[in-house]
Formats: sequence, C-alpha cells, structure tokens
Amino acid sequence: MGMNNINKMMKQMQKMQAQITKLQDELGERTVEATAGGGAVVAVANGRQEIVSIKIDPAAVDPEDVEMLQDLVLAAVNEALHQSQEMVTREMGKITGNIKMPGF
Repeated sequence: MGMNNINKMMKQMQKMQAQITKLQDELGERTVEATAGGGAVVAVANGRQEIVSIKIDPAAVDPEDVEMLQDLVLAAVNEALHQSQEMVTREMGKITGNIKMPGF
C-alpha cells in the first residue's frame, strides 16, 4: 500500500470520526418513547440510553397491586432502551456502512 493510499485512508477515518462525534451529540438530543399497559406507563429514552422521563397514569396506581405497576414500568423502560439502541445502531450504520464499531 502506497503512502498516498495510507494518507487517504487516514483522512477518511478522521472524517468518519468527526461524523460519529457529531452524531453522538445529535443522538443525545433525540428521544424514543415506549409504552406498557396500553399507555398506562410511558418511558422516554434518549440516544445515550438514558431514561429522560417516565409517566404513570394515576389509574395504574393500585396499592393492592404494586407488582403490576413495577412490571409495567420495567417493561416500558426496557422497551425504550431497546428502541434507543436500535436508533443508535441504525444511525451509526449510515456512517460506518454497518461495520461494527467498538462501543456502539
């Protein structure tokens, strides 16, 4: 491999790194929403896999059945995180050509 090819490849890698950094910032601002229990619990996650909000319909709060509410919260949070991971994978794939990158 000639020096020109190496330089060209290094420039492409630097460009890709800049695109990834920009996308990571953008994904931190994007959110996905997941619900459980027919909308009784809503969890919102951002592209950093952080839960940014949880909404619980007061009708879902039954002191006699706290376990059901816990299960609904858990289901909504897990689905929101799953959707967030899919969003990150999809958007990173646009930059990397679906090459697996460590940490993404």
